[in-house]
Amino acid sequence: MPTRLFHISDVHFGVEDPEAISVVERAVAAERPDVVLCTGDLTQRATKRQYADAAQWFRGLKVPILFDPGNHDMPYYNLWERFTDPYRRYRQLNDNAGTAYESKDAVFVPLKTTVRAQPRFPWSDGFVTDRALENTLTRLGELKDDPRTIMVTAHHPLLGPKDDENPTIGGDRAFAAIAAAGADVIVSGHVHVPFDEVRERDGHSMRMLGTGTLSTRLRHGAPPSYRVITCKQGGDVETELRTLTPAHI
Repeated sequence: MPTRLFHISDVHFGVEDPEAISVVERAVAAERPDVVLCTGDLTQRATKRQYADAAQWFRGLKVPILFDPGNHDMPYYNLWERFTDPYRRYRQLNDNAGTAYESKDAVFVPLKTTVRAQPRFPWSDGFVTDRALENTLTRLGELKDDPRTIMVTAHHPLLGPKDDENPTIGGDRAFAAIAAAGADVIVSGHVHVPFDEVRERDGHSMRMLGTGTLSTRLRHGAPPSYRVITCKQGGDVETELRTLTPAHI
């Protein structure tokens, strides 16, 4: 059987949508995906309580979980911690509820697009550092000639909407390098609006997949949503976007 995953993002525990996460919880229990991928913004303000709620919910799914950190997952109120150890609470969640996962069909390579501070304000948009990109490219190099579908996972989309300015600093360069290194698809969140498109930079193309939020922080009229992704070897990827309209809830 092909590898099947649920892609969720931007749950924002603290302002989560209880009905939406309940729908996802029931779907996981009924369909038992091989893995759930959550591409960041697990919490709203990275408080200990919000992380505790997130850990309890994700552990309750009882399937492997892959996490990426989002810009909301670093402390907002504890500036000392934000600048000295911004991912401490995220690491604790990952240790308690996350897992390493790969299958005969798919392998997942993270790209960190968050930083503790940026030379602009606000600090919410993506920023791909040289070190983060190097780490991802090193892993992609190890997967050269691997027949499995290679998915890069990140919180921020590497490219902005078509014909718009790119809000992710370093995103164009990262997209071109990752596509050239053999990745089949990059999966992300952040914008709270789902998308599925093939983009190109410097002569290299790659598929970009994103899903909506599971929180009450809706944008551009997009309702809560999550995505079901089915993978076979060789970059064969099929997706189903599940929009959580009131009829579904």
